[in-house]
Amino acid sequence: MNIRNLGTLAPHTQLLGVATLTLLMSMSVNNAVAQTFDRSIRAAENREPTIPRPDQDRAVQQKLAALKAKTGKRPNILWLIVDDMGYGDPGCYGGGAAIGAATPNIDRLARGGLRLTSCYAQQTCTPTRSAILTGRLPIRTGLTRPILAGDKITKNPWNDEISLAKLLSGAGYYTLLTGKWHVGEAEGMRPHDVGFDEYYGFYSAQKEITQSKDPRRFPDLVNNPARLRAFEAIKPDDHLIHGFKGGQTNKVSQIKSIEDMGRADKELTDFTVKKIKELADGDKPFFIEHCFMKVHCDNFPNPDLGSLSAAKYYYKEAVAEVDRHVGEIVKSLESAGVLENTFIFFTSDNGPQMDGWPDAGHTPFRGAKGTTFEGGVRVPGIAHWKGMIQPGRESDGLFDLMDLFGTSLQLAGVSTDKLLDDRYYDFIDQASFLIDDNGKSKREAVYFWWGSELMACRMKEYKAHVKVILPQTTHLHIDMSTVQNVGLAPWLFNLYIDPKEQMPVGHRRNAWLAIVAGKLKTHGATFKKFPPKNIGL
Repeated sequence: MNIRNLGTLAPHTQLLGVATLTLLMSMSVNNAVAQTFDRSIRAAENREPTIPRPDQDRAVQQKLAALKAKTGKRPNILWLIVDDMGYGDPGCYGGGAAIGAATPNIDRLARGGLRLTSCYAQQTCTPTRSAILTGRLPIRTGLTRPILAGDKITKNPWNDEISLAKLLSGAGYYTLLTGKWHVGEAEGMRPHDVGFDEYYGFYSAQKEITQSKDPRRFPDLVNNPARLRAFEAIKPDDHLIHGFKGGQTNKVSQIKSIEDMGRADKELTDFTVKKIKELADGDKPFFIEHCFMKVHCDNFPNPDLGSLSAAKYYYKEAVAEVDRHVGEIVKSLESAGVLENTFIFFTSDNGPQMDGWPDAGHTPFRGAKGTTFEGGVRVPGIAHWKGMIQPGRESDGLFDLMDLFGTSLQLAGVSTDKLLDDRYYDFIDQASFLIDDNGKSKREAVYFWWGSELMACRMKEYKAHVKVILPQTTHLHIDMSTVQNVGLAPWLFNLYIDPKEQMPVGHRRNAWLAIVAGKLKTHGATFKKFPPKNIGL
């Protein structure tokens, strides 16, 4: 469903059967019937509908107020975001030692908090990283794919966006982003230009930095002086950047070799650990978004750490190193005496990039990074908060990583009244879902886009596809795949009985196909009043 053609669902719905369509039509006029399946309510025309959970909302408000009275300030917020880690990579999600790279620190984080089993990202890096900071789908902001070497965007998408970092900084938080950015490196688009008080990291992904430095992987570039000179003119910045709000930007060091790249995550972790100690001694709460460079291919081991995994493959070494650094960062919170006043969320920005295999992760689902099948978008999601989130919880409630935007505003006490009325917001405040001992998700549906194409919707355990991305050979979900219409009717899968999305059940074993398809159409209709932004990507 292309954003330019919001009516393309109509031919599909015409094939769903008279009885099902009658039910769909009756739901549109009978709220009591609608609530039997779609429990969400839209509070404003520019906000995503939510499932009301008043009791758990009140309970968590009381819990947060009691903590603030005890500590004297709002809680700290720490996001730990891995690049391209598969759902099945951590031990607590079925991987770990069983697939050659133990993850004891990530697993400990999960045991001590809430492990989400239906946590969703966008299908690639930049869309997720922009969405969690704006609370808006990438199609709405224009940041629908990574900005690559040679791209010329037509406008700065951040000019009229209000980032979470800006809102939290305005509310008295110290805001820091460490590590990978990948949402624009031009002046006006850098982290310290869009709301972060401080930035310490790299603008691009590992591969974009090292492809001009690795003759084994890219001999036709590195060993060809003329081509290398041409690439140097358009390549992304390969420096470790230290920037501050107001524009001061320092180049700390340059990545000159694959060994330098291998050491990067350790240097970034050391910086975050140091800042946690400094900020814990101050009066302000802090928001830190720590974005690992690993495990995005191309991965290179840190030559100073020795072997860390049983498998020895570079990707597995990267997973083990990320786990090691997660442990160091969490330990620094405890050493600084702020662990009990820090909300931690661990996740990945999308599924594994199988195009880089064997330098790639594991997912038990169909598809991978670049697709809107579960393998591309379902990711690990761990919420941990000592003394606030009950240890050992697990939930299959829907959680979109954009919900971190609303959840963080709630924790920081920032009113959504500060948001703009002329645009649509897709996030949901899920603080009470994550914190209440018996919390349930307030999200009824997750929508999946690929560029400007509306692809699919998950609602409860059902997922309907109106377009799909199909690889034409093994593992090549990006480099050799096609985007296709599904044909006569949406492909509807029941993820509880078919998590690999192999056998549609729309007409054989399901009465809700028209309703899920109707949810997609309702979502598409929001773009009529709130049109998408085009920045030239």
